[in-house]
Amino acid sequence: MEDCVVLQESEGEPKAALPSDMFYQYEELRSRPVITPGSEIPEDFLHLSHSFGYDSRRRANLQLLDDRTLIYIAGNLLVLLDVSTKEQRFLRSCSGGGIGAVAVCCSGDYFAVAEKGLKPNIVVYEKPSLRPHRVLRGGAKRKFSFVDFNQDGSQLASLAGDPDYTLTIWNWTQEEVVLMCNAFSQEVYRATFSPYNPQVMTSSGAGHIKFWKVSSTFTGLKLKGTMGRFKQTPTTDIKGYVELPDDKVISGSEWGNLLLWAGKTIQVEICRKEGRSCHNGTVQPFSFVDGMLMTAGADGFIRVWNLDRICPTSINSDSCRFQLEPIHEMLVGHNVCLSSVVRSPLSDSFIWFAQDANGAIWKLDLSFLNTARDPECLFSFHTGPIQGLDVSNESHLMATTALDRSVRVFDFLSNRELISSQFTQGGTTLRWAPSSVHQSGGLLVAGFEDGVVRFLELYKPGTLRGAAERSPETAKLRLREAFKPHSAPVTAVAYKQNGLVLATGSSDGTVFFFMVGEKYNPIGFIQVPGPVQALEWSPHREDKLLVLCRSGHVVEVQSPGPETVASSRTFLLSGLPRRFFKFKSIKSQIKRDEEIRRRQAAKEKRRRRRKRKEEEEEEEELPPLHIPDPPSPICCGFYSQPGQFWLSMGGFDAGFLYHCRFSENQDQDLVQRQDEPFDFRILSDTEDDPVCSMTFSSNRQLLLCGMSSGSIRVYPLQPGDHGLTSMQACWSLSVHDNQYGRLRHVRFSHDELFVLTAGDDGNIFSFSLLPPEELQKLPKKAKVPSARVGVESETMALDIENPAAYSLEAAKQKLEKDHLQQESELKLSEEKRQLAELQRKYKQVLIDNQKLPEQFRLTPEELSLDPHFNERFENLKAQRLAEVRKELAGDLERSRIGLRKMQRLNELMGPDIITVVAIRSNHRVSTYGLQALPEPLAWIRAQKEPDPADGEAAPEPRMSRAEPAKDGDKTEGEVRPRPPMARPAQIKRGVRQGMMLRKQAEKAEKAEKTRARIERRKLEWAQIYAAKPPDDYEDPQLAQAIREAEQKIEDADRRRKPEVDSDKKKDELISLQHKIQEKQKEMNSQIVALRDVKVQLLSQLTARRRRLQEVQQRLAARHRLPLPTLFTILPEETPEKRLQPSPAMIKRYWEIRQQRLSTKQEDDAVSILKQLEEEMKAEAQKDEEAQILSASSLTKEEEEEVELTELEKELKRAEEIRLLHEQKCLLQEMDSSICQFDFDLRQLCRLKLRLDYQLKLMELHVLTIFRELLQLRQFQSRDVELQKKLKGCIREEKSITAKLEKCNELLELKTQEITKLEERKEALTAAFQASLGEKNLFKEFLTKVFKKKVKRVKKKEQEQAAGEDQGNDAAKENKNKEESDLDDSDKRGASVDETVCPEGCEPKLLEYILQLRERRLDLEELLAQEQMVAKAVTEDRESLIKKDKEVKKNRQDVDKDMESINQEKLEKLNQLEVLVPLHLNQIMLNPDGSLPSDLSQMVVVDSEELRRLQEHCHTMETKNIQRREELQRCLLKQKRLLREEKELMATVQKLQLECNEKMMNTFGRLVDLDALQVPPDNRSVEEFKQEKLLLEKAQGKELRMWEVRLSAHKP
Repeated sequence: MEDCVVLQESEGEPKAALPSDMFYQYEELRSRPVITPGSEIPEDFLHLSHSFGYDSRRRANLQLLDDRTLIYIAGNLLVLLDVSTKEQRFLRSCSGGGIGAVAVCCSGDYFAVAEKGLKPNIVVYEKPSLRPHRVLRGGAKRKFSFVDFNQDGSQLASLAGDPDYTLTIWNWTQEEVVLMCNAFSQEVYRATFSPYNPQVMTSSGAGHIKFWKVSSTFTGLKLKGTMGRFKQTPTTDIKGYVELPDDKVISGSEWGNLLLWAGKTIQVEICRKEGRSCHNGTVQPFSFVDGMLMTAGADGFIRVWNLDRICPTSINSDSCRFQLEPIHEMLVGHNVCLSSVVRSPLSDSFIWFAQDANGAIWKLDLSFLNTARDPECLFSFHTGPIQGLDVSNESHLMATTALDRSVRVFDFLSNRELISSQFTQGGTTLRWAPSSVHQSGGLLVAGFEDGVVRFLELYKPGTLRGAAERSPETAKLRLREAFKPHSAPVTAVAYKQNGLVLATGSSDGTVFFFMVGEKYNPIGFIQVPGPVQALEWSPHREDKLLVLCRSGHVVEVQSPGPETVASSRTFLLSGLPRRFFKFKSIKSQIKRDEEIRRRQAAKEKRRRRRKRKEEEEEEEELPPLHIPDPPSPICCGFYSQPGQFWLSMGGFDAGFLYHCRFSENQDQDLVQRQDEPFDFRILSDTEDDPVCSMTFSSNRQLLLCGMSSGSIRVYPLQPGDHGLTSMQACWSLSVHDNQYGRLRHVRFSHDELFVLTAGDDGNIFSFSLLPPEELQKLPKKAKVPSARVGVESETMALDIENPAAYSLEAAKQKLEKDHLQQESELKLSEEKRQLAELQRKYKQVLIDNQKLPEQFRLTPEELSLDPHFNERFENLKAQRLAEVRKELAGDLERSRIGLRKMQRLNELMGPDIITVVAIRSNHRVSTYGLQALPEPLAWIRAQKEPDPADGEAAPEPRMSRAEPAKDGDKTEGEVRPRPPMARPAQIKRGVRQGMMLRKQAEKAEKAEKTRARIERRKLEWAQIYAAKPPDDYEDPQLAQAIREAEQKIEDADRRRKPEVDSDKKKDELISLQHKIQEKQKEMNSQIVALRDVKVQLLSQLTARRRRLQEVQQRLAARHRLPLPTLFTILPEETPEKRLQPSPAMIKRYWEIRQQRLSTKQEDDAVSILKQLEEEMKAEAQKDEEAQILSASSLTKEEEEEVELTELEKELKRAEEIRLLHEQKCLLQEMDSSICQFDFDLRQLCRLKLRLDYQLKLMELHVLTIFRELLQLRQFQSRDVELQKKLKGCIREEKSITAKLEKCNELLELKTQEITKLEERKEALTAAFQASLGEKNLFKEFLTKVFKKKVKRVKKKEQEQAAGEDQGNDAAKENKNKEESDLDDSDKRGASVDETVCPEGCEPKLLEYILQLRERRLDLEELLAQEQMVAKAVTEDRESLIKKDKEVKKNRQDVDKDMESINQEKLEKLNQLEVLVPLHLNQIMLNPDGSLPSDLSQMVVVDSEELRRLQEHCHTMETKNIQRREELQRCLLKQKRLLREEKELMATVQKLQLECNEKMMNTFGRLVDLDALQVPPDNRSVEEFKQEKLLLEKAQGKELRMWEVRLSAHKP
């Protein structure tokens, strides 16, 4: 990625150089307080005294002005801190919006302060005078984030923050911008010049590093930026880097290693041995000298690395890492996070100053010699936002706490820190106990984030006996007491006015009360509706506490008294009276009321300006009412009067102070109740800047407000103004950072001579209300409280260090629980003891009873104490048995349901699984368990809803509101009377006029030739310019290629985004399931066929075995081969016969059952079946033994045969040979049959394995489709709704199209009729003009008669017969218009009497004119009717067109919605994971052939597609090379053409100058040559004179007439 910016020099006059001794006035530049009119507060109301804080988390917030002066940013101030004397000097920001960055020039003579705000500036100050030397304007919209001088100090680089991130290079001595460009699209941390090459720069920031180079070209300076590429290295935020002499850069990383950049890539990543990181956490290089690199880390170490040891051959090629150990290291301190390091400007100095992000400034000796000093912590501050601040009521002491787990006490008279104490958790609030609680005023109450409240006693150790000799400390904090009332951070602490009760609030929504004394005794707690924001006791002699919750609730609770006692089980106080208030937003109502008043005032103002009342103007809609959700949080508040209080809200409701009171109705639900403020005060310029804290002066005439923008406001108030009516004017000063320096705390000192502020930016400021000269009169240091008597003998209070320790409530509940458990155990043990004693006594009674003589012994009935005891026991046993049966009834019913399910499952499982086993091996093959295909789910079915409008014809378009007239052709066939024509006067033309015309014709012909020549010349030039390609000319071939490529991209996108249809997915799912089942059925049929083959083979082998036995019976025993053992058909091969018992088995089953019933044994079907199976196995074994015995008996019988004759022996030998052959053949056939069967089974096993592989893939596909259907189910309702909308739009479009066609036809017809009527009217007017002749003396009279409007009875009847109101209205409008025209014409002249013919006028002509007028009136009536109809049709057509546009727009919206839904479907489907099985030879990842452990992030590509892509890449590289060569040729050609164009332009300018010179010589001025060719006017001067005389005569006559009229009207 590369960015190029060229800054061209301006064409104007060069800017005058600024003198080197020019300075600005600091008092004119610095920001000042904003004082509104009427505040009467002086500008110097507050004088800055000291800064106790340090914004340690700000990047690069430490610079060294000289060897003893540190500078850093503190909100709107730049602090200059003297290291030796610890004195501070301040420079205020000039914009009032804060300071963004600061940099010191290498020479040390100047330093730049880059500010924040709207269009901030950079002010360069001169040292040591601290006068503003230069002001650089522009370069940022909102803020600057970094500035840096180059090595010689001639240029300055600045970085703008959000939103523009602009990099600007300044010639700061002349206040000029040299180069400006966008640095990056995200936050940029720093940008610096290279100390070795002034033309090279580097910038880094969030997830990037960029390398810049400045070069000079013929168009100006050029800045090129190259983005660094991380490649295999994870992307990291780069906060620090160092430029090397060879233009390389070494940067840090977030994981602690160093990155060496060469060019734009990482050359090597430096780590320690065994892969350890260089630092634990973020690392920042800060110095490189003589090959030695120094780095600082977040682990608190400074390490030195020798980069010359980096050997390229030792770099690991896989990870690009190089292992390097530091040659020196220094541990600055534990819990130290180094973020910035600067060096002393003294030559050959090894002193550095480091910024600790954990709130410290360190002085370091980095010489690494034996004599080097240890790191020295110069200053220590709070880290992060200041959570608590309060001042002493007796002295000028201030205490603060923050989340850095420290509590600090400051003396703001001597401007020093007295004491600091560390704890295990961060502090969240702090309060200084009043004098009524602690007389010496040295007790602090601090709340912490683990819910612990600690009481810290501040005293001066020197007041103890012998303490002065033992400790040099000026103050000491001693833990007096600690307890944990809350389980969440403590947010507020407040003492009652009399100091007898302490209240603590927490974010867990509880308020705990304690009775104050030597020891704080817990009273109890209450629960409030939200996290506690603040607590305030009523100042109106009421024992009430106001609890402000962040959730918008306010609770007023009565203070618990000494008699209030909590329960023994809990501290919860449920009986305390309380009132609730829940804030309801009224800001939008206030703004609406303001808008109404503004509009009423504007309306009233407009009415006053108008002389007469006109129609009311249409008003704009009022702004809507808005109630924020969630509610706006409460920032702060205070009591105004009993039951009334003021609130400052954040969020939407900021900008006002709201006066509220508790409602009388307290029975409403806390969640549902809404209480509105009854009054409010507008605070100017606080729409997005709410009041975060408020405090009053002792006389309540000054109100200090801490704003969210970090500014402090002072409002003067009138005495006793509880309603804040005098809160109008204010005094405002920006103090803390305007972006993140929310002013949490603002306090007056006890004598109200100081104001203390603390903000979220970590800064603490003290302001004096006295001028500096009067401040010197005060004591030099504050008084520290003296130690109590006996404090040295008191034991140290136990602290609560475990964050998981029990709170008071949890401890009490646990104690109560333990107590109850202990009591129950004691009671149980006592009962057991008593029971054991009774048992012992009873046994002793029984023994004694047995020892008595028999006649004296007691019977068991007599020994029974209660005769009904056994009966009750039996009843109890029966009851318990019933309960057991009742408990087991569910299990019984569950078992029955399970049985039914198993039966149903057996039905659904289909046929049994058949397993065919090989005869001589362990191979086996089983059929598939076929299940009935489930019916498609209801949500999958895509039933097409019948569209009732599909088969219906489109409705007829509605008829027009006006029907066409039927008598349009009534006058078409009328015979027009022939008018008597007047004889035209003859005009004679003179000879002189003929000669003039001939001359004019000759001149015109000559001028025409000249004009034609000029036109030809223009045409030639036009052709020449037409041949010139335009500036934006594009090659048609390239344009066509681009269009084709775009089309291909669109096609590819369309292919990548196919339309997803659930119907197709459902069909695909069903077809795939059918296909799976068909394949399974096919394989099952083959397995069943093989099973049948095995059954047939068994029968064949059995027959052959019998034949073999017959053969062997005829053979001698020595020739008999062993009989092959026949296999058996296993039960799993014929599972269908498992439930088909033989009659003998059934008979035997009943015999066994009857036998068991007769012997009263358990009738268990399972045991009977087991016994039956064992008997069957025993019978089979007996049959085998019988066969063996029969075979052995046959052998023995044959051995006992008698001897035979030779012939019999020969015959027997021949028979033996035949039998041996037959025996051999039978054995071979049996063996081959078995082998063939086993071979067939193995082949079938292989086929089934392949089919299993295919079926698994298909099942995975089914699972994927099913998951896709589950995803598509979410869009079903939206799809159906959009389909309905689309069908409705299509139907409506068809209907509107049909209506438009009909309207267009009707409108065209009416337009033709209107045209015909207008033509007839024009013909009638032409006939009238022809009847008058040329010089008719009564032309004016006859024209008035012809144009006179006559009211006709026929017209009124036609108007009454008209069918529609609109036609009547239009006719009346035309009538009124015509009558008004007639009235105007009557006013302009005398009335016309058409009944009397003037003298000299022919009566026939008058009669003819009257006939023409009647015909004209008829035509006008017809024309008006047609126009009305046409107007109505036009309106219908326009309404239909509008409706058609709306329908088309709706259809486009529906199409877009369908497309967006389809896109959502694709995104959902693309998120599904799909399993793809691969062979090992398909994995082509590592060249060494090793298989990675995780393949989830790999890409599966077709091999052919991969090969095609590789070829395409090679082709594209070749084309890129060709295109670059062609581009070079085009650039050369462009340069040549530009040079020729420049030469031709010079030639044209030269010819233009010659032409102008000739025109000046010829005409004396520049003239238009084309205008010379235009022929002049042909009329002679005499004609113009004649016309002039005639005009003067006519005008004189008219002038005399007007004079007569004027004289007649004069009194």
